[in-house]
Amino acid sequence: MLTDVDLAVRTSGLTKRFRSGQVAVDGIALEVPRGSVYGFLGPNGSGKTTTIRMLLGLVRPTDGAAWLLGEPMPGGGGRVLPRVGVLVEGPAFQPYLSGAANLARLDAVDATADPRTTRRRTGEALERVGLAAAARKPYRQYSLGMKQRLGLAAALLRPRDLLVLDEPTNGLDPQGTREVRHLVRELADAGTTVLVSSHLLTEIEQVCSHIGIMSRGRLLAQGERSALTDARPARVVVTTTAGDAERAVAVLAGLGMTDVTRDGAVAGGAVLEAALGAPPEAVAAALVGAGVALAGLEVRRPSLEQLFVTLTGEGFDVAR
Repeated sequence: MLTDVDLAVRTSGLTKRFRSGQVAVDGIALEVPRGSVYGFLGPNGSGKTTTIRMLLGLVRPTDGAAWLLGEPMPGGGGRVLPRVGVLVEGPAFQPYLSGAANLARLDAVDATADPRTTRRRTGEALERVGLAAAARKPYRQYSLGMKQRLGLAAALLRPRDLLVLDEPTNGLDPQGTREVRHLVRELADAGTTVLVSSHLLTEIEQVCSHIGIMSRGRLLAQGERSALTDARPARVVVTTTAGDAERAVAVLAGLGMTDVTRDGAVAGGAVLEAALGAPPEAVAAALVGAGVALAGLEVRRPSLEQLFVTLTGEGFDVAR
C-alpha cells in the first residue's frame, strides 16, 4: 500500500460543487506515485481541470483534502509550489514582450529564483521546447503551438520535483506533440513526477506509466496502466473457411472458450472471436489437429480505449 512518502499527489474525498448545484468533482481519491508519469484521462468537461486547480490552490474545494509532495494544499503552497512546474489552460503572457522577456518577467517575480542565473535558465528552457530561434520574437506574433511551447518553457525554468501539465499538446502539430512526449519521458527518467491531463488517448497510451480515468466528475479507475488493461481478458480472432466454422467453434469450446461470436466475414470464409482461454499456440495446434482450415489467428490485447469505453460507456478523442 502506498504511503505519503511514496506519493507526489494525494487527495481524499476531493469535491467541488458550484453554487448552481453542479458537482464538477465528486469525492475523488487520487494517488500519483513519485517518479511516475500519471495520465489523467477523460473527455472535456469530466472534471480534470477543476481537479488540477484545486490541487494547486487556485480553486477552493467544497469538501475533501489534497496534498502535493507531502504538503497540504492550499496551506502548504508557499513551501511546495516552488518545487512544482505548471501548465494549465493556456498560459497568459504579455503580448508585446518577447518570449525570452516574458520568461524573465516570470522569473523575476519568483522570490526563490536566483536572478544571477535568469538569462542562462531562460535560454535553456527555450532551447528545450524548440523556441530558441523565436526567443526575441514578440509573443503576439506567436502561433498557438508556439504559445503552448512557451508555457512549457515557463514550467521548466527551474528543476521541478513535480510537473503538472493540463492538455500540454493543445495547438501543437504532430512533430511538436512527439517532442512533448519525448520531453515528458526525459523528465521522468531524471526523477520528476509528471501529472499530464488530456482528452487524447494517444498522449496517455504512449507516455504514461499510470493512469486515472475521469468521467462526469468521478474517478472511475486508477493504477498502473498495464495492470488496468491486463485485468480484462485478451481475445482470440480465428479466420477459417465457412464450412469449417462450426468445427472451429467446437474446438474452441473444447478449450473452454464458450463465448464464441461471429465477428464478421471474409471472402468465402468466417471470422470467429472469443476470450482467450488457452495459450495461442495451443489454440492453433488444436484447430489444425481437428482439420480446421486455419487462415489466420490473431490475439487482441485489451486497449486503453476499450477500458475507457467499458468503464464510462462513452468515447473520446483518440487522435487530433
